Amino acid sequence: MLFDMDGTLVDSEKLWDVALQELAREHGGELSADARRSIVGTAMAESMRILHDDLGQPERDPETSAAWINARILELFRGGLPWRPGAFELLHAVRAAGIPTALVTSSPRALVEIALDTLGRDTFDVVVAGDEVVAAKPHPEPYLTAARLLGVPIERCVAIEDSPTGVASALASGAAVLAVPAEVQLASTVGVHQVESLSGADLELLAGLVTDRAGATG
Repeated sequence: MLFDMDGTLVDSEKLWDVALQELAREHGGELSADARRSIVGTAMAESMRILHDDLGQPERDPETSAAWINARILELFRGGLPWRPGAFELLHAVRAAGIPTALVTSSPRALVEIALDTLGRDTFDVVVAGDEVVAAKPHPEPYLTAARLLGVPIERCVAIEDSPTGVASALASGAAVLAVPAEVQLASTVGVHQVESLSGADLELLAGLVTDRAGATG
């Protein structure tokens, strides 16, 4: 099992909203709703590029803005992270069943370490953070890396995602994909099973997704 973090397991996107809007105001502007939707699920460098372009300030240094965001979001994460509906129950059902499990996130390792205080440090066999891969989502590398570290063929994995960027990454990797939209609506996509919340997901559904994927590619 391959779980995304922000917006999938924990409702952290609202904290990113706070930090991004604060940074936009620091730069003398307001982040548009369209730009905010485009940022969901992207790596930090791409997020800063979108923000700067949206403000009409493409000349700004993305590393400087990223450092500001990282410092602010660390403060916000330390205040605690609420679980998304059904996420705690599904994650712990997967672990109780002895299924190899990875966390695959675009967030940097420093933020992940704080989030693990909520998620549980023994909950995942593998953690792949956004700053630990060469190519971030929507490239398939994060999910392919997680499957390799777990020692499980990607075709036998289910990836759970909430954003278009994450879904694209998971789908390109060859995993079965379960999508649970949070901040952004997801288009109906061949090969992607969509649920309104993880409260509607269980081990039987996950096993069926792997079987269906095998049948579609066999």
